[in-house]
Amino acid sequence: MVFLRVKKIKLVGFKRFTDLTIQNIPQTAKVVILVGLNGRGKSSVFDAFYTWYSNICKHSSNWDESYHLKRSHQEKLNSIQAVKIDFHDPLPKEQSELLKVFYLRSPYRNEPEFQVNQFTAIPSALSENRPSRMIDNDATVAQNYKRLVSQGLEDIYEKEDCTTTIGAFREKTIGEIRNAMSAIFPDLSLNSLGNPLTGGTFKFDKGASKSFSYKNLSAGEKAAFDLLLDLIIKGREFDNTVFCIDEPEAHMNTRLQALLFTQLFNLVSKKGQLWLATHSIGIMKCAKDLATKFPDEVVFLDFSGIEFDQPDILVPAVLNRHFWRKIIEMAFDDMADLVAPRRVVICEGKPAGTGGRNPTLDATCYEKIFASEFPDTSFIAGGNSLDVESDRLALAGALKALANGVEVIRLIDGDDHSPGEVEEKGTKGVKILRKRHLESYLFDDEVLKTLCIETHFPEEVDNLIKDKQLALRKSSERGNALDDIKSIAGDIYNAAKKRLKLTKCGNNVTAFMRDTLAPLVKPGTNVYSELREEIFSDYSSLPRKIEAIGSVKTSKSLLSR
Repeated sequence: MVFLRVKKIKLVGFKRFTDLTIQNIPQTAKVVILVGLNGRGKSSVFDAFYTWYSNICKHSSNWDESYHLKRSHQEKLNSIQAVKIDFHDPLPKEQSELLKVFYLRSPYRNEPEFQVNQFTAIPSALSENRPSRMIDNDATVAQNYKRLVSQGLEDIYEKEDCTTTIGAFREKTIGEIRNAMSAIFPDLSLNSLGNPLTGGTFKFDKGASKSFSYKNLSAGEKAAFDLLLDLIIKGREFDNTVFCIDEPEAHMNTRLQALLFTQLFNLVSKKGQLWLATHSIGIMKCAKDLATKFPDEVVFLDFSGIEFDQPDILVPAVLNRHFWRKIIEMAFDDMADLVAPRRVVICEGKPAGTGGRNPTLDATCYEKIFASEFPDTSFIAGGNSLDVESDRLALAGALKALANGVEVIRLIDGDDHSPGEVEEKGTKGVKILRKRHLESYLFDDEVLKTLCIETHFPEEVDNLIKDKQLALRKSSERGNALDDIKSIAGDIYNAAKKRLKLTKCGNNVTAFMRDTLAPLVKPGTNVYSELREEIFSDYSSLPRKIEAIGSVKTSKSLLSR
């Protein structure tokens, strides 16, 4: 079996290139992905394909020195000298087979609407006039509609079995196109071809809207439909072909781009090959997954380092972490700085995905508290205090490597740290809460007072605070520290629910802290100001006030309130 798959391309003085050789493309490559920033020569390769195709396969020429020839090239070249392509298998000798070698789509594929009112004979797709440059408009939907109707008429009168029902015939005509579209847009269904003699156009169903015209599709739906329709219709004749599509992602979001690529991959003939020039992270992510599943069938060509003014050789990229990192940088460019946080606070708590009770509770509460004033700060759980202090999980280093300029703060609970320990750890960039733990702030008297007022029980303020003091006293008698608010958090939760008749406040104390108390710690409260200073103030510019946590004086003051 002959596979028309490209092995090597050599471009001399063509477009942007002085002397570029693209080589070592394996015969097993079903898909070749051209990646790189704008202006790196990806579309020029497709122009080279068509120039070669015009010369060798169509025995004509599209050569235009002002367009195809590199401006700084000293020697005047013709199209034969400028482009050479080698295939793994010999080219076919029959003219009809030669015409199948390449089929290219330019990035300018917009066809907003059409209506067909009369028909003439439709010639073979192999002899159809196609855009000869990647800057030309490439509208195919109306022509493919005519071809589909024409093929249908031929089938009805000459080829179709006389026992075929109307329903079966319609399914045969549009079923493959409809199914490919539905894989991308599940709520959209190709209904029919309408009436080809009076305003003929494609008709669709979507939800309650029935049999609406092609012109009413969204830009993304039209873009996907164009490519799928063209590949299906033309693929019936171009069955041993190198298909080239420049920027297939136009007008579509990332998820749809990936779904479209999957359909294109599935539709390409087993004997053919698909070349795509793209900037789409959706397509590249999908191609990465396919490369993992079919490692011999997906090839990436990275144009980011091409030397335009010197001889250069390009070979398939090695798909390692370095390559994928470069791809992400190319796809997002400066957007990475937009979505990356400016500051990350690594606090205590079980990291997400590690299981156990209350993972990431502290981080979630901090996020809720500081979301309005510090929207560019993210809080993440980094383990216990020793893990955070030593950065055992290497989070700080990883974050700085992934996001340029990110500030990383390590924050641990006050616990029983002495003033000397606080000062020592501060010199190492570790910040310590003045109070024992986050619960000390969330269950602060000021927060409980705010809770009573906002739930319309201001008369219960003193009673709820007394409940807290009583719970602390009993906890102390059980051997807990006199400022261990965490040990009585459940008691205060139950007391608040009973006294304030709370509903929808959280089904347990963890949810209560996260969803009810944390939003009450807001700008203008003393508790907010304390936490803000302790987390965000610069040690070098702000004198550190140390509470003697656990001292007799502090303990007595807690119990005497």
